[in-house]
Amino acid sequence: MFAPTFDFQDKTVLVTGGSRGIGQATVQAFAAVGARVAIHYHDQKQVARALRSTLPGSGHCIVQADLANADAVENMVHFALTVLGKIDILVNNAGIYQEHPLDQTDYQNWRKIWQHTVDVNLMGAVNTSYCVAQQMMEHRWGRIINITSRGAFRGEPTASAYAASKAGLNAFSQSLAQHLAPYNIGVMAIAPGWVETDMSRKVLDSPMGDEIRQQSPMNRVAKPEEIAETALFLASDSAAFLTGAIVDVNGASYLRS
Repeated sequence: MFAPTFDFQDKTVLVTGGSRGIGQATVQAFAAVGARVAIHYHDQKQVARALRSTLPGSGHCIVQADLANADAVENMVHFALTVLGKIDILVNNAGIYQEHPLDQTDYQNWRKIWQHTVDVNLMGAVNTSYCVAQQMMEHRWGRIINITSRGAFRGEPTASAYAASKAGLNAFSQSLAQHLAPYNIGVMAIAPGWVETDMSRKVLDSPMGDEIRQQSPMNRVAKPEEIAETALFLASDSAAFLTGAIVDVNGASYLRS
């Protein structure tokens, strides 16, 4: 029986938002199969350092950037390339979520939240992808994996900027997949539902937690490791023909066809 194995001994990976949650699990997953990893953080330097110190292997690094700042993104990628020598795999995981119901948000805050959300969730990934793809095209191999959300499909009534930014990231992923395929660069997206992370813990432990878990017939939410393992598969040679795919990892809590 065919059983795919993951061996990334000669690969290098940049994970944005890599110090916590899905990003942390993704960093750990790639390091566990031999990759050298650049852990991006915004303001959690000590957390990123602590994570790096626990990783197997050597050659890992931490990189800082405010992803809403295009120049900072360029500098981050340049630094990661200086340390790692190349970036074979990019996981655009960093993102922000902020409630802003239209009927309860004044116009000034509405515009501020929308702009910042799009700048981080969409343009941060777009600009990082641009900078990384330049050297991927030179090497004629690469994987770009974008972490989006089921909210891109079902909507987020009180966080419309988040849903729109993730929908934009899905569309960007598919456009880039078509453009970069001749360079042997695969571009895929993973669209999770609720994931059990530090950021979601407060809500999942609240009275709303049971209702959220019951959205899935499995009566639970995803574990960060399940998203990370999906990223491992998509980055592998076994998944090359999946370029352009958006993979739902939501326990059948939202189905589309």
